Amino acid sequence: MSLKNMLLGAAAAIAFSVLGTGAPILSIDGASAQTAECNRGTLDKAYCDRNFDQTADLPLDPKDWINPDTIIFTYTPVEDPAVYASIWDGFVKHMSKVTGKKVVFFPVQSNAAQLEAMRSGRLHVAGFNTGSNPIAVSCAGFVPFGMMAKNDGSFGYEMEIIVPADSKMQSPADIKGKTMAFTSPTSNSGFKAPSAILKGEFGLVAKKDFTPVFSGKHDNSILGVYNGDYEVAAIANSVLQRMIRRGGIIEAGKIRTIYKSQTFPTTGYGIAYNIDPALAAKIKQAFWTYKWDDNFKKEFKKADRFIGITHKFDWSVIRQIDKANGVSYDCK
Repeated sequence: MSLKNMLLGAAAAIAFSVLGTGAPILSIDGASAQTAECNRGTLDKAYCDRNFDQTADLPLDPKDWINPDTIIFTYTPVEDPAVYASIWDGFVKHMSKVTGKKVVFFPVQSNAAQLEAMRSGRLHVAGFNTGSNPIAVSCAGFVPFGMMAKNDGSFGYEMEIIVPADSKMQSPADIKGKTMAFTSPTSNSGFKAPSAILKGEFGLVAKKDFTPVFSGKHDNSILGVYNGDYEVAAIANSVLQRMIRRGGIIEAGKIRTIYKSQTFPTTGYGIAYNIDPALAAKIKQAFWTYKWDDNFKKEFKKADRFIGITHKFDWSVIRQIDKANGVSYDCK
């Protein structure tokens, strides 16, 4: 069975939904916008999608555009946010030079905090993780335009289900009766994809066939398996590879993979929907013209540059996974 058919056939795969498992309840009050009738699709009523690209349009009235003196930028909190302040330092300086603005890297502690910051207008440029992208687009006015890739055009990461090296588990089928660690309800590789795959391929449903727990972040899940706190966990292998490369955190060979998914799009980078278009163009230019320094290349080893993407097409498989899991983008 193909992944696409498996995902589409796994409707209501688990008894969780994004708005029912501790994820933020999102609402947008007093939006000027877009009170007029317009196409919205899954977007909150604060936005319009007149060109049917599945992201929020720039407001029609220029007085609703924003051109902040200080640009706030954040990266998805897949690991310890403090680690990334120095890694992104060169990029932040480059964006400041290109835009002529002060740029501040703001470390966020959770996906919920990142979503709320953009929803409330306090965040201008961001990298949202794969699973959070559709929620950020629908509920927070996020407009993704790029992601990291190799020079040959390849990109992405895989979801892996990991166990301690000495575990008796050899297949996801062995998860039945066990306790399995997920990261957060908004994470694609840390929750949504493995939930759909476990249901569609192995007939395993959370709470019925195994006990789900949430670690909060990928590094927590990885360290939990590494230290024997978790029997099994679903994680993004890009995070696992970075932790191994850094050294002194985990030792290769003490964790074993019992399932590896197809390749998914990685973190999507974009802007708030109401950024002044002249500034938006400069922000995009900063991504396209950034020359990766050695520190950046070492950290993001599976990529060499930023490439353009469209949410409508590049995140189609992620929306299929959400559909299979019964996830709603209702922004309440």
